[in-house]
Amino acid sequence: MSTLPACPQCNSEFTYEDGGLYICPECAHEWSAQAAAESGADGAKVYRDAVGNVLQDGDTVTVIKDLKLKGSGGVVKVGTKVKNIRLVDSDHDIDCKIDGFGAMSLKSEFVKKV
Repeated sequence: MSTLPACPQCNSEFTYEDGGLYICPECAHEWSAQAAAESGADGAKVYRDAVGNVLQDGDTVTVIKDLKLKGSGGVVKVGTKVKNIRLVDSDHDIDCKIDGFGAMSLKSEFVKKV
């Protein structure tokens, strides 16, 4: 059995090593062996916003892109401030309440830490 880590992007177990890089043949994601060792040592997932800042529970973020809501015709506008976020291990990384919209989930790639 292979001791190589699974792909962090698509969780494929068919990764291979090429020099100092790990490569996923399914999604073509490449990452360094050093980054894989550091993330494996922590054990906890690190959530980052659109510009690379580390997010934590209780942070305040702003939306960096207009987000259309499914089901209702509303739009969360750019610059909307979201307070007291909660990080979850799901497809959408952030659970929050937005004034005027209620409870919803957001992806961390569409927010910036305040």
